[in-house]
Amino acid sequence: MEPAATNPLAPKTSRVGKRAVDIPKGVTVSVNARKVQVKGPKGDLVRDLSPSTEIKIEGGKVHVSSDAPGRDGSRLQGLMRALIAGMVKGAAEGYERILELKGTGYRVEAKGTTLNFALGYSHPINYPLPKGIAATIPADSKGTVLVLNGADKELIGQTAAKIRGFRPPEPYGGKGVRYRGERVREKAGKAGKGGKK
Repeated sequence: MEPAATNPLAPKTSRVGKRAVDIPKGVTVSVNARKVQVKGPKGDLVRDLSPSTEIKIEGGKVHVSSDAPGRDGSRLQGLMRALIAGMVKGAAEGYERILELKGTGYRVEAKGTTLNFALGYSHPINYPLPKGIAATIPADSKGTVLVLNGADKELIGQTAAKIRGFRPPEPYGGKGVRYRGERVREKAGKAGKGGKK
């Protein structure tokens, strides 16, 4: 016997999306006018709810559901659950990204909320930090290590990528700005042609 045909438009659930997000102590989650707000010791975050998704807060947990037809239901449910989990973690613990400057004379210094980079160009690069991002430069690094902290995972990722883009690590020697732990594929330089006089 052939299995009974399933309705392709019936909402599907996501294995990840079905898992509830625990709300840690000191963090509050609220929903108002299709916006979800997360407040915690590291900051306050607000995000619009994805279309066709609903959020319920019960027993210190956030439950995400979607009534979108077919596979869109599971996709939206899983996405929204992941975004909310990231917001909760950011508000509770915050996120950190570490950048390293490699190259002769490459340095960064902080003046208020502006970072001043010396990256081998004829001019310094001044970068005002976005609101919600804090930067520290360890004293023992002599300006070659930059630590970014913030509650917004997307914003801290965008900020780190922007700074890395000022001088991406080059494949011949590895000079530039890189993420800590990033492996840069280095190419061998052109070998001198031998045998010619």
